[in-house]
Amino acid sequence: MHLIPLPETLTPHGDGTLLELGPATTIAAAPGTEGVAHWLRREWGAASGHPLPDAAPGARGDVRLSLDGELETEGYRLDIRADGVELAGGSAAGVFWGAQTLRQLLGPDAYRQAPVAGRRVWELPLLSLTDSPRFGWRGLMLDVARHFMPKAGVLRCIDLLAAHKLNVLHLHLTDDQGWRIEIERYPELTRTGAWRPRTRWGHRASPLWSDTPHGGYYTRDDIREIVAYAAERHVRLVPEIDVPGHSQAAIAAYPELGNADVVDTGAVQVWDDWGVSENILAPTEAVLRFYEGVLEEVLELFPAEVSPFVHIGGDECPKTQWRASPLAQERIGELGVDGEDGLQSWFIRHFDAWLARRGRRLIGWDEILEGGLAPGAAVSSWRGYGGGIAAAEAGHDVVMCPEQQVYLDHRQADGPDEPMPIGYVRSLEDVYRFEPVPPKLSAEAAAHVLGAQANVWTEVMENQDRVDYQMFPRLAAFAETVWSRLPEPAERDYAQFEARMAGEYARLDALGVGYRRPGGPLPWQRRPGVLGRPIEGTPPNV
Repeated sequence: MHLIPLPETLTPHGDGTLLELGPATTIAAAPGTEGVAHWLRREWGAASGHPLPDAAPGARGDVRLSLDGELETEGYRLDIRADGVELAGGSAAGVFWGAQTLRQLLGPDAYRQAPVAGRRVWELPLLSLTDSPRFGWRGLMLDVARHFMPKAGVLRCIDLLAAHKLNVLHLHLTDDQGWRIEIERYPELTRTGAWRPRTRWGHRASPLWSDTPHGGYYTRDDIREIVAYAAERHVRLVPEIDVPGHSQAAIAAYPELGNADVVDTGAVQVWDDWGVSENILAPTEAVLRFYEGVLEEVLELFPAEVSPFVHIGGDECPKTQWRASPLAQERIGELGVDGEDGLQSWFIRHFDAWLARRGRRLIGWDEILEGGLAPGAAVSSWRGYGGGIAAAEAGHDVVMCPEQQVYLDHRQADGPDEPMPIGYVRSLEDVYRFEPVPPKLSAEAAAHVLGAQANVWTEVMENQDRVDYQMFPRLAAFAETVWSRLPEPAERDYAQFEARMAGEYARLDALGVGYRRPGGPLPWQRRPGVLGRPIEGTPPNV
């Protein structure tokens, strides 16, 4: 059985006898599990062509769903016997994760959108299985700002996360290269800020350009649809609105947001290049009010039950303009903060308090530690483990996403055929040996590690096929590191995991995912002649 992530316990029953399910199979959904039954009917029903109706009143049903308060919230118990399937969860989410395991046991054809001709009976092995996740935050960050992913691609991404028992999608919605969410009170953010006239083709050292204008954004109803879709699949969303850096697209739309006393902000355009722009927000009350207006609409569109955290970025904020700006220097004196780093901390603290008053929690990249961390803020530790260790030891919650371990935009292998190769080699095995909790953390600090997420930055991923290639199959390895309770990295049985990947590849094929094959990229997955930025050697583990 090629299950990924690896379950806690699995006990086979019998002598190889199989349970057969077919056109007459029924579902009995206890109160609280109706949403999972609906999902099973839609997904497995489409693949099998079977209606999977409710069991008749008083009948047990062939697939029986229930809640069990003795199980962990996201835990589940799956029993497959000769008389049917019993699936119980500690919550609807637990039942849903159990349904994902059931789907894997049904085989790769269960991932198709229509029946395979001639298949009427589906077989399941007889077994008992118990399972629960190691971490409550099992996430993926998807950058839709550098290259826009249309709504259908986001919904597909949510399905792929759910299939791997990942439960957080962090959407990087704003950056120098584009603003991707409709804000009613500020229409220029998408009228102007969502579009750029051309795009660098490859890494920023590449001399090549695509002169095709690029852009797009999610309407308010698109966001509502994404939120509802994610909620049905027990995936939380983390919207990111980046401040005070990575804001050139916003400044292009509303020049008064920038440091107009040192640069001609009226001439600023949505950036067509990669890297870190010098154009950052001005440290004024008017800018704060503007972004409060943005966030009021973001909170309306992303309700607290789906999005308890709001990400405000806080990373890679060059201070050149603030150092040259009389207004910024006057502001530093008025606030009594410690220089430009203190001014950035003032930005973060303002929105931490603003969000807290509205029942939300702020999370930001580990640069928010500079100049003093806002009291209630959580940290996305991306520049290695160091920021996360410092934050956790100080009593702040942390999501581990160290660049050199789980940035899936980094190349998967050495050699000339890897498309637009970025960074150090991070192979499938490297990701499988990722450990979210560094050993130097005290037990008390380790309790502040909420979990981990893999990050996908899309500068060199111009479409869904490129995102597929960079994400898979490594996202399957990442999913196991955050769900399963694995041995220490060096002691993990990679050969056994690699054997289970045979089933994963078949499932990805059925889903139409353009993953990297073990033998390397297919011809159409290569990008010959387009520069990347490969780094040789072993990545630092800091």
